[in-house]
Amino acid sequence: MTSQLKTLKPERVAELIRSHQAIVVDIREPDEFARRHIKGALSRPLSTFEAAHLRIEPAKEVIFTCRTGMRTGANCARLAASVDGEAFILDGGVDAWAAAGLPVQEDRKAPLEIIRQVQIGAGLLVLVGVGLGVAVHPGFLGIAAFVGAGLALAGATGFCGMARLLALAPWNRATVA
Repeated sequence: MTSQLKTLKPERVAELIRSHQAIVVDIREPDEFARRHIKGALSRPLSTFEAAHLRIEPAKEVIFTCRTGMRTGANCARLAASVDGEAFILDGGVDAWAAAGLPVQEDRKAPLEIIRQVQIGAGLLVLVGVGLGVAVHPGFLGIAAFVGAGLALAGATGFCGMARLLALAPWNRATVA
């Protein structure tokens, strides 16, 4: 198998699913999958992908997806190595699937994805730090600097302290467990 996977448009994927020729494998994390996913898709998070031991009937095509297709595209070789037959990527991911009017399972009561919570929290902390630094005292700019350093550390190491803290929040406990 090559390291590149071909992309399929949502309408073509829907045809393959309806004719029982394909299975969709969603590689997003459980909190993302819980909020919205393609009806009938298998959840195999990329973070535990190899341990999940993907087992697909040999006669079925495998179509990998994420929210926009970026994550699947960036992990082509790893995903392709997990299947015996031919595999594909859903062009545009779950977002394109939903935009095409195809059925998604959605739980609006599920908490926002942890990464989005981190983005909101970090953004608000930076705004507050800068606002207080300008209006009250320049020392408050340290809040923005601290958040920036935390984000840089998270990007460099893969460890995000804010995500760990948010995972412990009461609204996230059900999806993290």
